[in-house]
Amino acid sequence: MNFVFLKYFAFQKCVAFRCELSLSDIYNTQRRLQKELMSLMKEPPPGVTVDGDQASQNLTLWTVHMEGVPGTLYEGEKFVLQFKFTNKYPFDSPEVTFIGNNIPVHPHVYSNGHICLSILTDDWSPALSVQSVCLSIVSMLSSCKEKKRPPDNSFYVKTCNKNPKKTKWWYHDDSV
Repeated sequence: MNFVFLKYFAFQKCVAFRCELSLSDIYNTQRRLQKELMSLMKEPPPGVTVDGDQASQNLTLWTVHMEGVPGTLYEGEKFVLQFKFTNKYPFDSPEVTFIGNNIPVHPHVYSNGHICLSILTDDWSPALSVQSVCLSIVSMLSSCKEKKRPPDNSFYVKTCNKNPKKTKWWYHDDSV
């Protein structure tokens, strides 16, 4: 990404949102995302692949493909995750949702693709990465004992914000 585009991009974002981003913040975000993209393409977790062409065209929007782990309830199933990054990444967590026709039926995954996982909001740390998020989601799916939606799925899907990061999640069940 060249400097002129970065300068224009930073100006547009700061005017629109009255933020305090500097060009170095945006550059650092882009550099971190490029590094993570290369790492995920070179050494992805088992059953995980990233659409590298799409991500390299737009570093703030990634599509990650995930396969159910053999020997689990999701064996043989294929899922698609969407990662959206702000210019505050890695200090701000990515927005991560399941997209497409096959949203996993899981007690922590809503039918609109929103995922109730603490590291995506309250427990986010800049030390985490796309790879660690993918591993956490694979682990969450793999440990599931029964395919079912969250008890409040219908109400949540009708009333939630489009951005799952704006939801105040209540983390009460680590057993699934």
